[in-house]
Amino acid sequence: MKESPSLLPDDFDSRVANAVMTFWSTRRGSSSGKTQGGSRDAVISGKNMDGFIELVRQVAAHCGLPTESVHTRRRDVVLPGYFRPTKNWDVLVIHQGRLLAAFEFKSQVGSFGNNFNNRSEEVIGVAADLWAANRQNAFQPYGFSHQSPTIASAPGPPLLNPMIQDDPRPPFLAWLMLLEDCPKSRSPVKVDESHFSVFPEFKGASYAERYRILCERLMNRQLYGAAALVLSESGEGGKSGGPIRPFQRRQD
Repeated sequence: MKESPSLLPDDFDSRVANAVMTFWSTRRGSSSGKTQGGSRDAVISGKNMDGFIELVRQVAAHCGLPTESVHTRRRDVVLPGYFRPTKNWDVLVIHQGRLLAAFEFKSQVGSFGNNFNNRSEEVIGVAADLWAANRQNAFQPYGFSHQSPTIASAPGPPLLNPMIQDDPRPPFLAWLMLLEDCPKSRSPVKVDESHFSVFPEFKGASYAERYRILCERLMNRQLYGAAALVLSESGEGGKSGGPIRPFQRRQD
């Protein structure tokens, strides 16, 4: 029996490691000429996740897609939304006028308490917007005339799960969080339960564990075809990115 071709290059893991190294080296370069203080300049440089963007390009080529199918320039990664006019992704894969995939890459170094909820709300909302737009045939060739739907006329069910959409081949959505691997990201975090109890898996869960749960549930509820958490140390003295570590669940 003929084996099915692999969708990933044989050296995919090493390419992921290179993408992580690119993140840390680019972040250091951005920080060295900072003007706003803190890590803000490293974030707004917009180049930290370029290694992962290039990885998408490499995988697409491995699968036989032409170079022009992978879009990464800011003006070329815009998709129409349903709840808002547009959304800018990190990478879009569009072949013969069909949206095949959309990728979003995020990182978090420090400021875990301030950013976790923001990132969670963002990733959930982005999927909600895209699947609602997809159900309204938003991703048609340029020039297609959309009819603005009303709430009453919108086809149901109004939800987000692509498996129950009319499209038999929905776009592939992928989200990645590169999280600094450090004591603060792995330490238990207290939750407030003012009126109702939180789900038990969140009690005492670290920010790393929270992101792991988020990724699992994004896929379980089929909001994303893939959601990944990558943990990496910033490196001794900030000189180099540390190794990628597998996530270990907290043992109670």
